[in-house]
This record gives sequence, structure tokens and C-alpha cells, in this order.
Amino acid sequence: MEQIKEKIKEILIQDLKIQGVQPEDIIDGDPLFGEGLGLDSLDAVELVVLIQKHFGVQIADMDEGRKAFESVDALANYILERKK
Repeated sequence: MEQIKEKIKEILIQDLKIQGVQPEDIIDGDPLFGEGLGLDSLDAVELVVLIQKHFGVQIADMDEGRKAFESVDALANYILERKK
């Protein structure tokens, strides 16, 4: 689980090009969108592709994505559930 969370944080910073943030700065339970990391809808689309590329997990629709993208914790749990 911790490895997945670290990989998610690396993806957020490197692939979505979040400036001035280190992996240890991202709190697992904090929101990814809005007040949290400040991601937007374009980031969400890109994140869907990146999750499939790095983890082989597909996010089927917006409702699933909304729940999965609540936080690093939620996304890690989503990935773990789908990889079983």
C-alpha cells in the first residue's frame, strides 16, 4: 500500500508537473482537487490515463473517478481493489 501511495505522489508531481511540492508534502488524506493540491478537470483526464498506464487499472466513469480521486488514500485503495 505504501509503495502505491509513493508512486501516486511521484505521478502527481512529475507527470502532472505540480510545482514546488515534494512527495512528503502531500498528505495521504488531503483532497487532490480544489483546496487540496488544486488539480482541475484537465488534470483528472490526464490522471485517468496515467493510472491506467502505470497500474493497469481503468477508471470506467466519472462517478468512479470522483470517488477514486478524493485523496491519495482513496486512489491507492481503488487501485488495490481493482488489482486483486
